[in-house]
Amino acid sequence: MCAACLTPVYPVERMVVNKLTLHHNCFCCKHCQKKLSTHNYSSLYGEFYCISHYQQLFKRKGNYDEGFGHTQHKDHKQPGTNTLKPKGDFR
Repeated sequence: MCAACLTPVYPVERMVVNKLTLHHNCFCCKHCQKKLSTHNYSSLYGEFYCISHYQQLFKRKGNYDEGFGHTQHKDHKQPGTNTLKPKGDFR
């Protein structure tokens, strides 16, 4: 059974992505409907997106771009401004 269209999937048209069985034609971006491949997609909560729409839709809400070769957001504190002191012996 295809996870996207809920119809039977024959072996010749079957693919498994993130443990979900799909038709090749049902594996597309939720936002733009562009057909995806296993090399050019990202997923969130069981929904599939092309890389550009995944970044566009979710980058502002958090740092979901790390998997695409980007680094984490930098901490913009100035050196020496941390007011927390460690407790105990950390040798």
